[in-house]
Amino acid sequence: MNPSGPDRSPLNAGPFGPEFTTAVGGILLVNGPAPQANQALVAGLRHARLVIRHCSAQEALAQVDRGDWDVVVLDAQIAFDDAVALAAAIRARYPAAVLPIVMLGAPTAGSDRQRAFDAGASDWINDPTDIADIGRRLSTLAELRRLRRKSAIEHTRFGAELSSRSLRLNGLIETCIAMSMSRDRNDLLQQLLSEGRHLLNCDGGTMYMVTEQETLRFEMRTRNDELPAMQIPLHDAATGQPNENYVSVYTALHNRSVRIDDVYTETRFDLSGTRAFDEASGYRTVSMLTVPIAPRGGAPIGVLQFMNAIDPFTGAVIPFDPEAGALVEALAAQAAVALDNMELVDAQKLLTESLIRVLATTIDAKSPHTGRHCERVPELALRLAQAACDAADGPLQHFAFRSEREWEEFRIGAWLHDCGKVTTPEFVIDKATKLDVLYNRIHEVRMRFEVMHRDLDIERLRAQLAGTWNDAQDAAHHAALARLKQEFEFVARCNVGDETMEADALAALARIGAQRWTRHFDDRLGLSAAELAARTSEPAQALPCTEPLLADRATDIVKRPDDEQLDPAFGFRMEVPEHLYNRGELYNLSVRSGTLTREERYKINEHMVHTVMMLERLPFPKHLRRVPEYASTHHERMDGQGYPRQLGPELLSVPSRIMAVADIFEALTASDRPYKKPKPVSEALGVMQRMAGAHIDADIFNLFLSAGVYLEYAHKYLGPEQIDVTDPTPFYAPTRHG
Repeated sequence: MNPSGPDRSPLNAGPFGPEFTTAVGGILLVNGPAPQANQALVAGLRHARLVIRHCSAQEALAQVDRGDWDVVVLDAQIAFDDAVALAAAIRARYPAAVLPIVMLGAPTAGSDRQRAFDAGASDWINDPTDIADIGRRLSTLAELRRLRRKSAIEHTRFGAELSSRSLRLNGLIETCIAMSMSRDRNDLLQQLLSEGRHLLNCDGGTMYMVTEQETLRFEMRTRNDELPAMQIPLHDAATGQPNENYVSVYTALHNRSVRIDDVYTETRFDLSGTRAFDEASGYRTVSMLTVPIAPRGGAPIGVLQFMNAIDPFTGAVIPFDPEAGALVEALAAQAAVALDNMELVDAQKLLTESLIRVLATTIDAKSPHTGRHCERVPELALRLAQAACDAADGPLQHFAFRSEREWEEFRIGAWLHDCGKVTTPEFVIDKATKLDVLYNRIHEVRMRFEVMHRDLDIERLRAQLAGTWNDAQDAAHHAALARLKQEFEFVARCNVGDETMEADALAALARIGAQRWTRHFDDRLGLSAAELAARTSEPAQALPCTEPLLADRATDIVKRPDDEQLDPAFGFRMEVPEHLYNRGELYNLSVRSGTLTREERYKINEHMVHTVMMLERLPFPKHLRRVPEYASTHHERMDGQGYPRQLGPELLSVPSRIMAVADIFEALTASDRPYKKPKPVSEALGVMQRMAGAHIDADIFNLFLSAGVYLEYAHKYLGPEQIDVTDPTPFYAPTRHG
C-alpha cells in the first residue's frame, strides 16, 4: 500500500469494537456510475477504523498497481458487466491470495454471482446490508490475506535460511576437502580464516598460532593492516600461572570456544587492547568469538578470533550464532588435522632427503677417491636442469619441471645416483695402482728383486772367497745388478698405470716375470683357514724351491658365486666376467690402460646394477616414481653402448641426459681424487666435446656451455688455475639440428 495514499481516521473506538482496529491495512472501494450512493458505506467503514480510499472505475487499475491493498471492493449495483470486466482485469494481474476482490451488488440471480466468481471475485455482498457485517467480512478477507502473506514471508525466510544452512554445509565440506588436499601451509591457513569468516558472516577475523616458546603469535588477519610484532605469553613469566585474563589465551589453554556478545560489557576477560584499537581506528567491536584450532582430542595449535557477526537481513551487528560457531569449530579441527598431516609429510620429506644426503655423503666418505662427488653432481645437475627449464627456444624449449614435486623427484634421483657404490669394495674403488688390493703389493715384488740382488752379491762373495772371481765375472755381475734395477723400475712404472701398455711392453713384462727366485720358507704358515682351504688342491713344494718373479697362482682366482649373476628381470645388458676377481700379479700388471682389471672394472660398473635393484625395489610414492630412472641412467650412452641396460636415445629422458653431463664434468675436473690430477676446464670440455653425440647428448652439452653452467660451477668448486675458459664457443659440439 502506498503509505502516502490511504487516509487514517482518528484512533477512537468504533461501533465494531477493537477487534477490527488492526486487521485491515487498506481497502480500495471502486465506485459505480453513482458514487454518491457509496458515501454512507465509506463513512461507516471509516468510523469502524478501517482505512478506506475510493476511486472511479477509470482509475481503478492504476490505484490497484500503486497501492498495497488488503481488499478491493467493486460497486456492481448498476454497471454489473463493467464491474465483472474490471474484476477479471485485476485478477489477471494479482492472484486471489495476494489481493481479494469483493463484489458489492444488488440482490440478483445466482447466475450473476457465478459470473462474478468466475471473473475472480473472492466474495459477494448484497447492498443494502449491515455495515457491521460488511466490516467483519472485509476484515476476515484482509486477515486471511495477512496470514497468507505472513506464511509466504516465513516460507521464504525458511527457504532462505535452509538455503543458507545448505550453502554453509556445502562450503564447509568443500573447504575441508580443499584443506585436506592443500600442500601449502599459508594457503591452508588463509582458507581456514576466510571460510570461518564466511560461515559466521562476520566483519573480520584474526589468527594466532601457538609457538614453541608457549606464546600466541599473530599469524594473519582478514584486514590488510600490518600484524603486531608482539606475542602473548600463555603463562605469566613471574608466577608461571596461566594468563587467562586474555580471551585468546584462555581458548588456547582450555581448548574451548568463547563467545562474547558485547565487548564493552564483558567482565571475564581483559579486552582493553580491543577497546584501544577501536578508539585509535574508529572501529566499533561489539561481538566476538574465539575458536581453538585443535584436532579432536589434541592440544590447540592456534586460535581463531572473529569480530562482529552481521545479520544478513538487516546488516546490524549481532551476537554470534552458536550453530555457525559449531561449524567453525569443526572446520578448525579439520584444519588442525590437515596442518598436522602437512607437518608430518614435511617432516617425513625432510627426514627422507636428510637420509638420502647422509647416504650420499657416506659414500663420498667411504673412499678418498670419490671425494664429494655425490654432493657436487646433484648441484651441477640442478643448475643444468634449471637452464633447460629456462630455455625459450631451441630443442629444449618444451622441457620443464612444472611443479616442486617434479623438482623433488629429480633432486632425490641426483642425490641417489651413486647409491649402489655402498656395495663396491673399497680396495676396488681405491685401487690407485695395478697391484693394489688392500695394500700395494709392489713391495712384495720389490723384495723379490731385493732377494735376487742379494743372491747375486752372495754369489760374488763366495767366488771371491774361493779365489775364482775375475774381471769378466765382475763386469757381468754389475751388468746383472743394473738389469735388475732397470727391470724393477719398469715393473714399478707398469704398476702405476699412467701409460698405455703396448705389445712390446707386455712381452717385456712377461719375460721379466718368468725369471725365478728362490724361496726358503713355507708360504702356508700364518694363513687363515679360508686361505688354507683355497690351497688344498695345490701340492706343497719341497724347500728351498724356485718361483716365478711375477706369479699368477690358481689361488689368485676368486670364483663368482652363483648369486652374483645378473637378475634378468631388470633388463641388464652387461657382459659379466667369468671370475669375481683375478689377483694374479702378472695378470694385473698386464692391464693395458689404467689400474683396473676386467673383473674390477665390472665391479665398479656393477654399482649401477645395485643402484637399479635397490631403488626399483623401494616403494616410492607416485610423485617419486622416476627417481630410479634419474639415478641409474647417467652411464648410459646416446649410441646405446652404455650400461647397465644399453639404453638408446629413445629411452633416455632429458633429466637422464642432464645427469650424464653433470657426472662426467664433475669427474673430469675433481681436484680431490688422489689417483689422478684434476683436468683444467679447457681439457675437460675438449674431452666432452669429443664425447658429444655418441656418448652424451650434444644439445645438453651445448646448453651446458651457452648457459654458463660450467663456469658458475667452476668458480664455486674448482681451483683458479683450472679455470682457463671464459668463451666456450670453440667447444660447441655439432648437433643434428645445425
